[in-house]
Amino acid sequence: MNQIKKNYIYNVLYQIIVIILPFVTVPYVSRTIGVEGVGTYSYTYSIVYYFILISMLGISNYGTREIAKFRDDKKELSIKFFSIYKLQLIMSFLMIISYLLYVFIFDVAYKDIAVIQVIYLFASIFDITWLFFGLEKFKITVSRNILIKLLSFILILLLVKDSEDTWVYTVILSASTLISRFIFWFMAKKYIIIEYAKFARIKGHVREIIILFIPVIAYSIYKVMDKIMLGSMIDVTEVGYYENADKLINMPVSLITALGTVMLPRMAHIIHNNKNNQMNEYINNSIRFITFLVLPIVFGFVSIGRDFSEIFFGKEFYKTGTIILILAPTIVFVAIANVIRTQYLIPKNNNKIYVISTICGAVINLIINLLLIPKYGSYGAAVGTIFAEFSVMMYQVIAIRKEIPVRNYIKLSFDFLVSSIIMYAIITCVDLLQLNQIYGLILKVLLGIGVYLLLNAKYIYKNIVKN
Repeated sequence: MNQIKKNYIYNVLYQIIVIILPFVTVPYVSRTIGVEGVGTYSYTYSIVYYFILISMLGISNYGTREIAKFRDDKKELSIKFFSIYKLQLIMSFLMIISYLLYVFIFDVAYKDIAVIQVIYLFASIFDITWLFFGLEKFKITVSRNILIKLLSFILILLLVKDSEDTWVYTVILSASTLISRFIFWFMAKKYIIIEYAKFARIKGHVREIIILFIPVIAYSIYKVMDKIMLGSMIDVTEVGYYENADKLINMPVSLITALGTVMLPRMAHIIHNNKNNQMNEYINNSIRFITFLVLPIVFGFVSIGRDFSEIFFGKEFYKTGTIILILAPTIVFVAIANVIRTQYLIPKNNNKIYVISTICGAVINLIINLLLIPKYGSYGAAVGTIFAEFSVMMYQVIAIRKEIPVRNYIKLSFDFLVSSIIMYAIITCVDLLQLNQIYGLILKVLLGIGVYLLLNAKYIYKNIVKN
């Protein structure tokens, strides 16, 4: 089994744990702290998230790329690491001070929860996952993160009992993040040696990091800002509806980002060594693979979204099912854009296209949110997200069309679209049986998986099992 496949399996294993655990914690939390508690946590986290983004700048992607380039030279690697990390350290302390000033000087809503959220900022001080990603040491990050996730899962079940425990829920999630980040430092000494990073070297990273930071901020506008706008323009209840739909949509998206995380350092290494044919082959195979994964999921969500939401989150989250249906197509847009971004634009240092595409998405999302949220609430925010994600994908596809024939690669995945439509038509017939809601849902899921795998047995054997 080649290294890429191993790394992807490690990452997928972690993402599967991340996906499975919410199947217990999300319905449990939704029923204990309720829609207002979920909304309060999401709203306050969305605000602290912006401080975290600034503290990390564009270091995650930039650091991964730079470490990948110099991973064969321990001394140069160590100098790179410490020169990048010192910038991260300075920004993290500045953002902690700024956030605490924001919380205590201004009349902040839900101040008690907002204060606890500062733990996430302390976690950013110790966040060096980009070092291990650049080295392609995914097994290390996966195994440690799984243990921390399991621990936080157990603590939530033991300690979060009612709507008064929103603060406990916040402490568990933020503290587990801090612990998982801190642990990595004990393993880093195996791969780096202490090197003094001169100011000139630190300064040399600033321009590239800030360029990569622009799309990160722009991206956050249509992934995070919509929750802040919902909380400010409507109330945290609307945030609660939207948050749970967003969580469900992000479950399959995490499988896509797992591939991007694995491929970014590998593509940076390939491009650095001018292996263009290999680069095109990887991008083609990646688009085929992610469309194979996500297209049936999109059609599956459309079929079971409302029933699943009612069973999974509880009847209190009655609007969440409709939001899931609206957001489902974004999975495809995110998948294709993720391949372009992590396997071509960032490794190739082609920052201009990446920056412009995300700015376009952010502007479109902001305009639609301002127009639709006041009248339609969380539904309006979902529509804004669809247009934003689609515009990002289309801009990137068109912008690189002369270098990478992405549209041709997408056309090669047409068979997966046909298979997904056939699967959808078959599982929709289950409604004619008028089964109990839970039994009907289970039958749809099992039937859908069986039909889709059968229709694509040749691809699965040739590209996944055989290789």
